[in-house]
Amino acid sequence: MKKKILLCLAAFQLFGCNELQQVVNQLPQAGALGNEEIASGLKEALNFGIEKQVSKLSAQDGFFKNELVKILLPEELSKVDKTLRDIGLGKLANEGLKVLNNAAEDAVREATPIFVDAVKNMSFTDAKNILLGADNAATTYLEQQTNSKLYAKFNPIIEQSFKKVGADQIWSNLITKYNTLPLTNDVNPDLTEYVTQEALEGVYTMISIEEKEIRNKVSSRSTDLLKRVFTLQD
Repeated sequence: MKKKILLCLAAFQLFGCNELQQVVNQLPQAGALGNEEIASGLKEALNFGIEKQVSKLSAQDGFFKNELVKILLPEELSKVDKTLRDIGLGKLANEGLKVLNNAAEDAVREATPIFVDAVKNMSFTDAKNILLGADNAATTYLEQQTNSKLYAKFNPIIEQSFKKVGADQIWSNLITKYNTLPLTNDVNPDLTEYVTQEALEGVYTMISIEEKEIRNKVSSRSTDLLKRVFTLQD
């Protein structure tokens, strides 16, 4: 015991306070998390968020009844929607919007495996950068890793969904007609492209919400591993 005390005194005499703190920081700490555990904790958080939020969006009216991600008409066509409602055709307007949102819901059902692969292939360096990064660092990582794959999966499903109910032709004719009107800005008549991009944005929006919950609310960390790992970024 005396030997340990003497060593501590000697260390204090040899080093200034700052230098001594650096030495202490480099010593192994009890209960420290290893690289594998940190990566596992982050992957668990991402998989949990993906499963929870993607399943919400793929449910019936998962987009249509969620004001955060509900797909509306392109901004340039919002007056068409307003006009229908103003003359008492709100039900018709809703049905038109439902077609867009239901197509997105059909597509999102295919998203989970793509997200799971992205999480599975995450390196420890990726995990550490995400853990200590901004509130949306994980969402940004997933968007970078999955955007092109999700687009390739979503686009044909949305196109097929429109064709099933004849919506592709209806909307194409409507938008083409609108583009011929004077003093209007042309709108892309490819509604499949528009809804694909909106669906992608909706998915990342909901995952971002889940990420912020886990980062900022201890009560959202539902397992011991999540609590231990996310303590590092608190």
